Amino acid sequence: MTETASTESYPRQRARTRGFRLGAPRAFAVAGDGRQVVFLRSRGGADATTCLWSLDLSSGIETCIADPRDLLDDAESLPDEERARRERLREVSAGITEYSLDDDGNVAVFALSGTPYAVRLADPGTARPLPAPGPAIDPRVDPTGRRAAYVCDRGLYVVDLDGGEPQLLCAPEADDVTWGLADFIAAEELDRMRGYWWLADGSGLLVERSDDSPVATWWIADPAQPEIPARPHRYPAAGTANADVSLWLVGLDGQRREVAWDHDAFPYLARVSTPETGAPLVTLLSRDQRRQVILEVDPGSGATRVLRERTDPEWVELMPGVPTRTPQGQLVEIVADRDADTYRLVVGDVALTPPGLQVEAVVDAGTEDILVLAATNPVTPGLYQVSPVWGLADFIADSTVAPLHTYADGTVHGRRSGDITITSTTRLDSTATTVEVWRGDARLAEIASLAETPVISPQVTLMRGGERDLDIAVLFPTGHVPGSARLPVIMSPYGGPHARLVVAAGLAYGTDQWLADQGYAVVVADGRGTPGRGPAWDRTVRGDLATPALEDQVAALEAVAAAYPDDVDTTRVGIRGWSFGGYLAALAVLRRPDVFHAAVAGAPVTEWRLYDTGYTERYLGLPQEEPDNYDATSLLPLASDLTRPLLIIHGLADDNVVVAHSLRLSSALLAAGRPHAVLPLSGVTHMTPQEIVAENLLRAEVDFFADALAPTSVE
Repeated sequence: MTETASTESYPRQRARTRGFRLGAPRAFAVAGDGRQVVFLRSRGGADATTCLWSLDLSSGIETCIADPRDLLDDAESLPDEERARRERLREVSAGITEYSLDDDGNVAVFALSGTPYAVRLADPGTARPLPAPGPAIDPRVDPTGRRAAYVCDRGLYVVDLDGGEPQLLCAPEADDVTWGLADFIAAEELDRMRGYWWLADGSGLLVERSDDSPVATWWIADPAQPEIPARPHRYPAAGTANADVSLWLVGLDGQRREVAWDHDAFPYLARVSTPETGAPLVTLLSRDQRRQVILEVDPGSGATRVLRERTDPEWVELMPGVPTRTPQGQLVEIVADRDADTYRLVVGDVALTPPGLQVEAVVDAGTEDILVLAATNPVTPGLYQVSPVWGLADFIADSTVAPLHTYADGTVHGRRSGDITITSTTRLDSTATTVEVWRGDARLAEIASLAETPVISPQVTLMRGGERDLDIAVLFPTGHVPGSARLPVIMSPYGGPHARLVVAAGLAYGTDQWLADQGYAVVVADGRGTPGRGPAWDRTVRGDLATPALEDQVAALEAVAAAYPDDVDTTRVGIRGWSFGGYLAALAVLRRPDVFHAAVAGAPVTEWRLYDTGYTERYLGLPQEEPDNYDATSLLPLASDLTRPLLIIHGLADDNVVVAHSLRLSSALLAAGRPHAVLPLSGVTHMTPQEIVAENLLRAEVDFFADALAPTSVE
């Protein structure tokens, strides 16, 4: 019998709606001098096919500009490179998942099933395919709206939108060479998903050339389908060679000049920006990520000039939205001020934001002010307006900083172009996300969300606890009466760098509330290394990804037990997590079986020498130079210490945390005579977008904890 909306289980609903992301508007852009907002959204909360939409700000009317169902005769089919790109993006939907606009907002380009399309916003429903010699990836329109570029068969092409055959600008010289796509480390670890950039005037492009031949080949196979050959995958494991990455200035006539720098000193191409004012900016990192340089590129010759060099004894943090320039041409950065223990907005050489306000991203650098995402409390980030006070000769004498869109019980993210700001707001007591359009202080419109409402309503209590004032979220079963029962505990952390779970957003705790409703107290805690608390907090994990993370989960549990002595049973504590959270869960039962009595480790990193260069070496150094860091954080030597139930879950098609991590841990446990369970997921990558898999994984976890944390299972 088909479940109705009122009786459907949360795991099924969460899986069917891809975590309630289907039907939610996203990827906003302002077009037509502020006359309309362009965005992506599917037609419903269970519809995975994303369409391109526009909102007319004068009439308030939403119009579908392009619907994939009107353009495709058959089911969507993706090139392998696009599948890999979506895996790096953690993209769970289909259809139009990305688009680009020209500067005037007249035309949008996108790809469907490897075919590039162009559509004029004034003529919705008239998208037309652009000629391509094969499956195309990542099409982008030039700023003038006359041409589009895309990657096809590892080469970069340009085609006129008014007609004509595509022109091959950059052809791969060998099988391992690709032009115009981000290399693996850039996409997976440096948050750079693009591999080419139009110059601001559309006269040429900056294009990445990536040569993977130095990188070791690993093989990703699915043992459940032995008739399918293993897939080769270039994977740069810690301490091994990275791809050889270079950047080229490419003219529309095919002429190209290499952007020169010392590749031995700075192998990582971290950021490329082509602001409207001033020359393009290129950010480079050293292999140990302790040195960063920002280059200015002459768009005519490709010659470079160093604008800034920064160093850090642990690592230089890459921040979203920077570097860029103000319309006056000043360099805009976010800098880790170690003396103030604050990430601060810096323009030129002047820090414009005060100590204690942690700047997380630059949203827009405007003519009068700079809009930033920032927070004094990492649980409630919001938008702040930073207005420079100008002195003589463009000298910044001072600045004013004012909250523009902030809430004490919510989070706000946004986009801005000109005088139009788009905000996405969540609240702790709601599972909805509200998207609003503003001109200054005036609210112009709300963009409708078609996402489904979860069948459960998270009841979250936020607290700070422990000597480090850890951010902690606590959830009890719906209707739980305080003091009525001492419940077993499930810790549900990520706990590692670059991911914060404790935020003022009700939807973030949907799964945790469902777990709580099965009869548990669920605790979510962000410890040292998780973002939002300042440079010193972030860098505590340098050299040791294990001890601080585990200590803080123990401290969070103790804080919750002290706050709720009659509601939690610390003799029955489970811990669950995925990726770094999976590593932390397995670590917990191996190192601290006195505290943690069962663990579910999903896609865990078990041996850091098997994980990639960009992430691992940032925190642990090169294994050739700092082997003790790797030995001390590996789970494999701890195998004989397992005395608690452990369930390991891993996707066999995972090309990020490869299944070898779980297989090696399982082998070590077996060799030590330690019982454990392994759940292999055929055809599953590091994500689990498949509905049946995603639904039943949650049920499998609950069944495991029900057995492992039963009162008789604890000594």
